[in-house]
Amino acid sequence: MKEITVNSNPTEAFLKEMGVNYWPTWQKEVSVFPWEFVTTETAFILEGECEMTPADGGPSTTFKAGDFVVFPLGYKGTWEVKKALKKRYKHSEGDIKKRFFNRLTRIINFTKSILK
Repeated sequence: MKEITVNSNPTEAFLKEMGVNYWPTWQKEVSVFPWEFVTTETAFILEGECEMTPADGGPSTTFKAGDFVVFPLGYKGTWEVKKALKKRYKHSEGDIKKRFFNRLTRIINFTKSILK
């Protein structure tokens, strides 16, 4: 199984280049639940701390506020949200419906930002 990658020191320039400010947000309270990624998901963690444990028994990955994380398409595992999570995210590869609605939200958020 592909591994989750974590960049704990993304620069402001990198985040701006990626358009993170226009990505939709997702929040989750402290909890534990299984998940399968049907897209490649790129996320910037705004708040919280989590640990992901792969279903294949491999080593877990921890990430926290300020981390830039890539969850690969097909990753199966268990989320353990240790501190309430808030993230911005973008979908690529995989499920076309998720990618479409994610892109639509990014376009709407970008449009709102220039109309202010």
